[in-house]
Amino acid sequence: MTIGSDHQGRDLPVIVIVGGGVSGTAVAFHLLQRQLLRAGQLFIFEPRERLGAGLAYDTQDPAHRINVPAAKMSLLPDDIEHFQRWLLEGNALADDGSAVAANGSLFPQRSVFGRYINSMIRPYLEDGQLIHLSQSVERIQRAGRRWRVTGATGKRVDADILVIATSHPSPLPPQVLQDVLGDHPRFVSDPTRRDALGAIRAEDRVLVVGNGLTSADVVASLELRGHKGRITAISRRGLRSRGHAAVKQELFGDFASQPSKTAVGLLRRVRAAIRDAEDDGRSWHAVIDQVRAQGRHVWRALPIEERRRLVRHLRPFWDVHRFRVAPQVEAVSERALASGRLEVLAASVAAVSVADDVIDCTLRLSRSERSVERQFDAVVVTTGPGHRGILQSQGWIDELSKAGHLAMDPARLGFSCDMQSRALAGDGTIVPSLFISGPLARGTFGELMGLPEVVEHAVLVAEQVAGVVTDYGRGQRNAYLDSSAA
Repeated sequence: MTIGSDHQGRDLPVIVIVGGGVSGTAVAFHLLQRQLLRAGQLFIFEPRERLGAGLAYDTQDPAHRINVPAAKMSLLPDDIEHFQRWLLEGNALADDGSAVAANGSLFPQRSVFGRYINSMIRPYLEDGQLIHLSQSVERIQRAGRRWRVTGATGKRVDADILVIATSHPSPLPPQVLQDVLGDHPRFVSDPTRRDALGAIRAEDRVLVVGNGLTSADVVASLELRGHKGRITAISRRGLRSRGHAAVKQELFGDFASQPSKTAVGLLRRVRAAIRDAEDDGRSWHAVIDQVRAQGRHVWRALPIEERRRLVRHLRPFWDVHRFRVAPQVEAVSERALASGRLEVLAASVAAVSVADDVIDCTLRLSRSERSVERQFDAVVVTTGPGHRGILQSQGWIDELSKAGHLAMDPARLGFSCDMQSRALAGDGTIVPSLFISGPLARGTFGELMGLPEVVEHAVLVAEQVAGVVTDYGRGQRNAYLDSSAA
């Protein structure tokens, strides 16, 4: 069944967005704000019932909180405190007495931010300017100059413009765990799934593989569920995500005017800036926040090989400073560490076996020839998205890749695209009318994981799509869609 065919004339381009989380919904919102489209031109495929939540904000776990103060999160880049006003004006925190941190910043539950995004897009759904197809995508094929998008229920839209705004791929568990524990009832390979921790019992000994934000969320969720058993969290370097500064600080340093050309040079500059910041009475937070704010300039200045070197060697250190734990979540981990219930090790899983439902693990300690033997009742994988498998993560992505329309970026962080966020084929040529929105474009744009950067990037994509729509109105349809013109 093909829908939207009445609007697929030459002067009215049909636009399909795949993915209705924050990134895809933000593209739709900012495109609709321009008042260029008519009803029936814009479609969004998202299997969740509600647009705007996506993987990050669909969680209903009350232990999960936004990890950025509400005053820095907004769907409107020019009105950064919009979400915080929405919270206060709508009394959205009436039932959440723990939302206010010690320094006065608001850290509401993550699901609340999903409701906020949905409230912004809902008027366009109600008046028919945006059509939400509540299903996943089954296939995408190139059909002449259009993209034939087929949903899981067989509904089809032939699009002139396609925007891929899918979420991160699921985690890829270490193979040694997957091979042995694949069917174990308390092996949690993807903790983002609803009620993923439901099978873990109160006294279970838990191994958490990975030690970033998701690991901290798991510890907080387990405590909220009444878990009392010991938790061992491992990562190769034993690093934990840091918390926020005790007081708000102005950004410090300059990494954009004369950006570093090497990963080592960048590291030296960051370390020097932190020393200067400390002499000025500030903490490292102000420096890392400046690197983040100037991230696009920093990333663009690095040659491809230096980008790879940064990802390979420095990314773990960046992640634990850049991705900070909400104060309420951090407090849970600190209590568990202080009581001895939580242990953090720099280690990896060397071997695993199961006997009588007990999981025997050999943990190889990093920077050492030693190993330790431990027994666990449950294992939770929190190693983060499996980007190395992005091209095989969904059938339609694999199909587009094999057809030559999608390629992995050289830094192996997501899809290859240009500075207009147009997809690039494996040979580097632009794929006409195909755009990448969100974190899967960060191989090109650099810092593109936090909400502010995701929204700013969505605005960029909306601007590019709006330009194509305007060209249609000027009779320049073929000039854009011909690959030779691209």
